[in-house]
Amino acid sequence: MKRILVIGAGLIGSRHVQAVRQHPRCHLAGVVDADPARSDGTAPFFQDLFDVDVEVDGAIIATPTGLHHPQGAHCAARGWHMLIEKPVATTVEQAHELACSAARANVRCLVGHHRRYHPAVRQLREVITSGAIGDPVNSTLIWSMRKPDDYFHTLWRQSEGSPVMINLVHDIDLLRFVLGEITDICGFGTDHQRNGARVESGAVALRFDSGACGTISFADTTPSPWGFEAATDENPNIASSGQDMWWITGTKGAVSFPSLTLWTGAQDWSQAPQPAQLPVQSAVPLEAQLDHFIDVIGGDTAPIINLEDASRTLEATCRIEALLAADIKTRKGAHVPEFAKS
Repeated sequence: MKRILVIGAGLIGSRHVQAVRQHPRCHLAGVVDADPARSDGTAPFFQDLFDVDVEVDGAIIATPTGLHHPQGAHCAARGWHMLIEKPVATTVEQAHELACSAARANVRCLVGHHRRYHPAVRQLREVITSGAIGDPVNSTLIWSMRKPDDYFHTLWRQSEGSPVMINLVHDIDLLRFVLGEITDICGFGTDHQRNGARVESGAVALRFDSGACGTISFADTTPSPWGFEAATDENPNIASSGQDMWWITGTKGAVSFPSLTLWTGAQDWSQAPQPAQLPVQSAVPLEAQLDHFIDVIGGDTAPIINLEDASRTLEATCRIEALLAADIKTRKGAHVPEFAKS
């Protein structure tokens, strides 16, 4: 039984707490959160990470991104293996520093891009790598939700709560996982609905090292049925729609996700592609991730996504965030740093 400490008991942290409580191979060693109202009295509760005085095998860091680096360094110093929520850190430099701290302490780290554990994601990757649609050519992905107004009552979300860093980071990781490394990025951003100090919607164009191109259209101001969480029903806080939100076309066909509808059989536009429904497996990704983390703690297996891999997702995400924020500033006539102009 591995002893798991959950650091942060907010939206995602509370789900980690529940998963740890229900898992047969671990138990909840304690919860750390600055808000005492988040204690339910059933596990040791600490308002400060430095106050933790229980035995811990692994820590799940589910706090705001800006805390991941210092809290990760603290966990490494205490010899606790880590599952760090995405994004792994605020900057790529912080991610590299964290990797060095973990290596010096011989601590194993897993990063919480939990969608990689979704069976349909793995099936989609198999479709692409098997050549079932030929060489991938285009990818179109939509993430479009309307976050409730009280979501932004938390002060840090009013300025740092961009859906790029909070939400699209997952989709960017999926794009890398399925289609390969991202080489080029361009796009536009806007903040014209809530008029906050952050990117709230936009469009991004990507090129992958394979030569395939893709687009992401996103917004956190639009109630729609298109987005990973709504499509897969994997987040209890977001209503299910069951609608596809990702389409990939190749030289021999196409596939949509998460329905895994495979379109093949046409040689050119004179023929109509025929659909086939691939079997869709089911699992709870957060639970599968925890199961894997327990194996990582035990040294039985390597992390599916380690700090180096997660840093590449973070790098692409930061480039998109900077590019779109610069676009907004340019349209408002503000000064734009040179690094954000390309």
